Amino acid sequence: MPFPAMIGGVWMSLLAFTTASLAAQDGLRFTPMEVVHGKPYVMVMVNGRGPFRFVVDTGTGGQALITPELAGQLDLPLAGRVRLTDPSGQGLKDVPVVLVRSLQVAGVEFTGVRAIRHSLPDEDGSCQGLLGFTLFSDYLLTLDYPRRRLALSNGTLEMGGKGSVLAFRMPDGVPIVTLSIDGLRIEAQLDSGGDGLSLPQELASRLKFAVDPVVFANGQSFSTSFQLKEAKLASTVYLGRYGFPKPFVEINSAFPLANFGACPMQNFALTFDQKNLLVRIDASRTTFALPETPTAMHLTNMPPPKPPPPGLVPLG
Repeated sequence: MPFPAMIGGVWMSLLAFTTASLAAQDGLRFTPMEVVHGKPYVMVMVNGRGPFRFVVDTGTGGQALITPELAGQLDLPLAGRVRLTDPSGQGLKDVPVVLVRSLQVAGVEFTGVRAIRHSLPDEDGSCQGLLGFTLFSDYLLTLDYPRRRLALSNGTLEMGGKGSVLAFRMPDGVPIVTLSIDGLRIEAQLDSGGDGLSLPQELASRLKFAVDPVVFANGQSFSTSFQLKEAKLASTVYLGRYGFPKPFVEINSAFPLANFGACPMQNFALTFDQKNLLVRIDASRTTFALPETPTAMHLTNMPPPKPPPPGLVPLG
């Protein structure tokens, strides 16, 4: 799930162009990671207070999000505002940015973090913030779902070795890898804050289905309405060496990229190296089932089809 902006029941992404200094110790650091519906949650100290429950969202290209309630409780100072656009490039929303002096997770302290002040979806319950992907740009970030822990360490990844090491790109601060379906190479976000496996509408005519797509929901962005469909593929989706035979997928007409969300991600331990643009994917087996997504799909961060006007922060 991207930096969210709630518009008509659809969550979209926010890319915050910020930087942060950090002070951290060498070596492996880890913290317990709660997994709910596949989504990872950790406890975080903010300005020395807490801990508070935050969701870790690799589908968000910014550093962090703080709920208005927590920002008020901690009296976080305003540090400016950003404007958001939706995937159509037409909608606008102005939101505040607050300055977080110190944010600690897994024994690592990040300082000078500029966080978006915005609400989180109701499904996150008592969650009081979000940690975005670029917050961890100077570390190896591991989301170890089988062992239920988040780890931070120094070092680098290399191609080869155990598991599957894949290259990714991150034009908007979100990791994008390549999936394979029936010989087609399909770009997809690795999105720990998303839900299931979502495919763009334009792919539907090129794929074979065991259960044909049917409409199950409607989506609404700032300026565009669209239908969401669900289907079961007749083939296998591959992420590196790992396969999902005949998975249930969501199909949407809003975004040009696929989204590999929390439900499929929870089968793995994933280690991200943002400096070298590599991700290592480890698992105890190579084939997995992917049933229907347990919660309704929320739209995720996608690059807009053309660059937004200067000064805007792209949503979706």
